[in-house]
Amino acid sequence: MIKSNNRETPFSLTYGTEVVIPVEVGMPTIRTAKVDTIKNDEALEINLDILEEKREQTAIQEARSKAKMEKYYNARVRSTSFRPGDLVYWNNEASHAEDEGKLGPKWEGPYEVTEALGEEAYKLRDYNRNTLPRTWNVCNLKKCYTHEM
Repeated sequence: MIKSNNRETPFSLTYGTEVVIPVEVGMPTIRTAKVDTIKNDEALEINLDILEEKREQTAIQEARSKAKMEKYYNARVRSTSFRPGDLVYWNNEASHAEDEGKLGPKWEGPYEVTEALGEEAYKLRDYNRNTLPRTWNVCNLKKCYTHEM
């Protein structure tokens, strides 16, 4: 999986500077002990001036990362479509069948596709040639290779 980081914290993108935790304020550390308040104020003003540019760069990086992930996904995804006459199983969860536990069947069928109603919806018919009352989405079906009707 492709992972990326914009190297910015949400706090710095909101306020233009890094957060100082309360422990650092109460105890002297190198970060807080050698602070020149005049230079610090000037640096904060500069950070606020470039904050919008930093946000835009982060948004561009995020869009680039999302496009990369989309390309990665689309290269590996397999589209599924069925034609009339294909034999399919349907998912028990989709048909609201009674749960028989973890050893029970996960799929029912086979059923024959009688009509494709667009790219992802199908009408099905059982062994007795009875048309099922609902249409079925491609997400709830899988191809059947072993049964003949």
